[in-house]
Amino acid sequence: MTPEPDIVIIGAGAAGIGAARRLAGSGLSILMIESLPRIGGRAWTFKTPVGTVDLGCAWLHSADRNPWTRIAEESGFAVERRPSAWSRQFRELGFSREEQDAAHQAFAEWSERLATNPPASDRASDALEPNGSWTPYLQALSGFISGDELERISAKDYVAYDAASTATNWRVPAGYGTLIASSLPGNVEVHLDTPLRSLALGGTGIELQTSRGPLQPRAVILTVSTNVLSGDTIAWPSALEPWRDAAARLPLGANEKIFLEIVGDSPFVPESHVFGNPHDPETGTYYIRPLGSPLIECFLGGAGARSAVADGKDAAFARAVDQLAALFGSSVREYLRPLAASEWRRVPSIGGGYSHALPGQADARIALARPFDDRLFFAGEATHRSDFSTAHGAYQSGVRAAEEAMHALLPMSR
Repeated sequence: MTPEPDIVIIGAGAAGIGAARRLAGSGLSILMIESLPRIGGRAWTFKTPVGTVDLGCAWLHSADRNPWTRIAEESGFAVERRPSAWSRQFRELGFSREEQDAAHQAFAEWSERLATNPPASDRASDALEPNGSWTPYLQALSGFISGDELERISAKDYVAYDAASTATNWRVPAGYGTLIASSLPGNVEVHLDTPLRSLALGGTGIELQTSRGPLQPRAVILTVSTNVLSGDTIAWPSALEPWRDAAARLPLGANEKIFLEIVGDSPFVPESHVFGNPHDPETGTYYIRPLGSPLIECFLGGAGARSAVADGKDAAFARAVDQLAALFGSSVREYLRPLAASEWRRVPSIGGGYSHALPGQADARIALARPFDDRLFFAGEATHRSDFSTAHGAYQSGVRAAEEAMHALLPMSR
């Protein structure tokens, strides 16, 4: 490794790649380290016997303004713009039209209360209708959206994301993870499978201890997850306690996916969707045969995701098959086989899905994004004020951190 580069980027996910792309051509020497043996971070297109699946981010959210849409098109990746099936329950199985309308109305009214009359506690659960019959459904949605129950979600934080989102969601058939991993500039020195062990600050210098030896850069762009920054897998200097405290107030939620292979002449229709059980906050929600592929993608969030990790993959697959059999009939069991599953909470260098602010802590995103002494610059989805929890928010944060670093290291850029 180059021992004294101008900038070390820690993390080869969407934020690190955004930083590297912005720094390209700056004249600064760049080195990137990543603890995983692959590029992409929480973006991972995984090969299975029946095709690729995205174990992490999969949808170009706010696609009409998402920078990854432009990058995809400039790089020759196809972008699928057809509307998704998320808002429709296939043949109203287990979820009648009347129930769907009532559930959607409950969600709309709760969202409106958050935006126009937010609770003084900033606790999203305090905007729920007392004893509301659709509270389990809203808790399930909170799991999918934020990775945690509404009692632990900041109303202000939720509204900031909701107000910024365009609700336009597109896909990259080749895989979002493939797009992100292929977008790293080719001239960046990258060292995979190279975890950071410690970061120390001298008078004006920085020393990084990695599994491959020490580094002494002029500046660092740090893109580790909030769970890693607030945790103890890396030794941090005491000067970073305010940033570690901010990270602790922006924990990663629990978000996991499991995939079932469809075999034989099944009754599953391409591009369809079912909500497993709208009365169960641990339910999965199922996207069936996306883009015609022979599989079912099951999303789990909050309590459902935590149970999937705690109980193991076999139990998670079994619960998913049980929910689908309850909707489509027991005969569908013969068509379903376990295919792949994520375990983001068990990845030491990540530790969960994506960030959410705890009640009263939305401004922690601002605190986390502040540079330290024009030497350390912080990026990652958690540092974005409104596009947090997304790959495009991560990318934008990397660009912002790179510009801050250039401003500090290149006097002519000021």
